[in-house]
Amino acid sequence: MSVFNTVPRLVAIAVVTFLAAPAALAADASVAVTGQVQHPTTLTAADLEKLPAASVAISLGPDRGPQSANYTGALLWTVLSNASPIDAPGKNAKLRHTYLVTASDGYAVSLSEGEIDPDFEGKSVLLAYAKDGKPLDPADGIRLIVPGDHKGGRAVRGVVKIDVQ
Repeated sequence: MSVFNTVPRLVAIAVVTFLAAPAALAADASVAVTGQVQHPTTLTAADLEKLPAASVAISLGPDRGPQSANYTGALLWTVLSNASPIDAPGKNAKLRHTYLVTASDGYAVSLSEGEIDPDFEGKSVLLAYAKDGKPLDPADGIRLIVPGDHKGGRAVRGVVKIDVQ
């Protein structure tokens, strides 16, 4: 067998390996909680599944047509409480916190403490790992779900970081 006959096989193996790599990375999806917290952490989907599960039904539209689904995941409030945000001094200082949620493609949205704190609005914002009773597509990674939003702009796919500010 000549070198020229083995090169196409090596190239084919390299291409298959390269194409398979993103799926393997998505299966190992994780979310880093950073910023003004006492306990910075990184959570995988398996870690999120160990937290108390919550489910929310959402309906989005009309940009891509109406979409409805039931998502299951860990409450963002629980994840952030475990990280222990650091409050500045002053009355109701915790209400100054914002959470910048960033996806693997750089897309980012923000939420405020008042939206998710059970003492205020108490919105059941999720870091979802399942949709309609089935695990999320590995290519989507962990997904932020914000119930009550009329459009899906804050339904972030592939969440990789939450920066507490």
